[in-house]
Amino acid sequence: MSAVREGLPEGRYGRSADERADRGLKVLGAVLGAALLAVVGWFGYDYVAGQKISAEVIKFDLSSEDRVAVHLEVRKERDARGYCTLRALAEDGGEVGRKEVRFDGAATRLDEIVTVRTTAEATSAQLLGCTSE
Repeated sequence: MSAVREGLPEGRYGRSADERADRGLKVLGAVLGAALLAVVGWFGYDYVAGQKISAEVIKFDLSSEDRVAVHLEVRKERDARGYCTLRALAEDGGEVGRKEVRFDGAATRLDEIVTVRTTAEATSAQLLGCTSE
């Protein structure tokens, strides 16, 4: 005599415990994913909208051994005051010169050639960033 065990009919008595747990994890993952996306979006918006000053190095001239001429373009709000920091780099990547360029005027766009003095021959110039006050 063999015992045949009959199970409960499929789907008749609701979801199994595994299916309920899987659904709960999916809902939790979706909520946490949406929250993370909202936080990243907020920080991104705050970074872009909060920038009163933006700048870029258009080009630089390395024609002298003791200085670098940097063409710097700054865009800012009319009332923004602050400074941008430039640095000159040697071939090995070491810093050989640094200069802070201040701007306080009402102009919204500045286009200047800035001279950065160096302690050795530079091979590159870099904008480290700008800070508003």
